[in-house]
Amino acid sequence: MKEWPKEIINIAKAIKLVIMDVDGVLTDGGLYFTDDGREIKKFNVKDGLGMTWLMQSGIEVAIITGRTSVIVAERMKSLGINHVYQGRMNKLETYNNLKQALDIDDSQVAYIGDDLIDVPILKRCALPCTVADAHHFAKEHALIEFERNGGCGSARMLCDLILQAQDKFQPILDKYQ
Repeated sequence: MKEWPKEIINIAKAIKLVIMDVDGVLTDGGLYFTDDGREIKKFNVKDGLGMTWLMQSGIEVAIITGRTSVIVAERMKSLGINHVYQGRMNKLETYNNLKQALDIDDSQVAYIGDDLIDVPILKRCALPCTVADAHHFAKEHALIEFERNGGCGSARMLCDLILQAQDKFQPILDKYQ
């Protein structure tokens, strides 16, 4: 397990909500289409497992994405994620409404994004994160830049960090030893 600086661990201890972008974070950001025009996406199963463990540990997980996709709705439903907001070009408005609905503040939110549309939330949340192949402007507003690209397990790294900081990772690990 990666050793994180004390400053990061202290922030992660307070996190009650993890919000993730989809395209470029939970996927590689590519738009793939079949010959008949259907869109397809590749998700990383490790990211999904991390999100599931967060929720099982009492941490809320939400999705805020600028695009709308049946595939995203189905994937998030299969993971049991109830807070799924698609077609949100103004992510900050959705972010503020979600915080209010869950009665939490910026100091309790982690966010992982990859592009300019994510910057308003990256600038406000306590734990702003990006993937390795994020746009440089998004990276400028992140406290953590994970070493993996979007769709390659960066979201899982965030999940593991939070579970580790809150002493919730070892009980999960114990189930598999």
